[in-house]
Amino acid sequence: MSILPRAALLIAALALSACSTNDRFKNGSGTGAGAGAGAGAGAVVPGSANDPRSPAYFQQSVGDRVLFLVDQSSLTDEGRRTLDGQAQWLMTNTDYMATIEGHADEQGTREYNLALGARRANTVREYLVSKGISSARLKTISYGKERPIEICSEEACYAKNRRAVTVIAAGGLTS
Repeated sequence: MSILPRAALLIAALALSACSTNDRFKNGSGTGAGAGAGAGAGAVVPGSANDPRSPAYFQQSVGDRVLFLVDQSSLTDEGRRTLDGQAQWLMTNTDYMATIEGHADEQGTREYNLALGARRANTVREYLVSKGISSARLKTISYGKERPIEICSEEACYAKNRRAVTVIAAGGLTS
């Protein structure tokens, strides 16, 4: 038997086995073969947005970015609240490092916006350090206006691009 028919049989068998129970997603309350085998509602799926130790949770639940006003690198009250959550998450999850990316809107020169992005990233870094995060776990980079998330010549777009984004990655200090 050649590889193609074997692969087709394997795929068919897997497809049929996936359809063996129609109540498998009902929080373990069913009586079929798959009942209780999967994660129920509210169960923590490692690495998912409902896992408090995951980068997805950090990004979606804690918040990975703070926004800035025009030509400013000082934090807003909302930005401080977001960074307080980031600091708490980083204190709990010491096996992660963070890179803080500074960004600017498209107005102004490339050089000006690179410097502004650097000031924004450093402001976030300094705030996190003031909350107890080791400076050895934090690095900064400025992209200026080179990586917009919105492209248009309207204030709504500019406002989304004036930001600092905290990107986390495994590989923290082990001491």
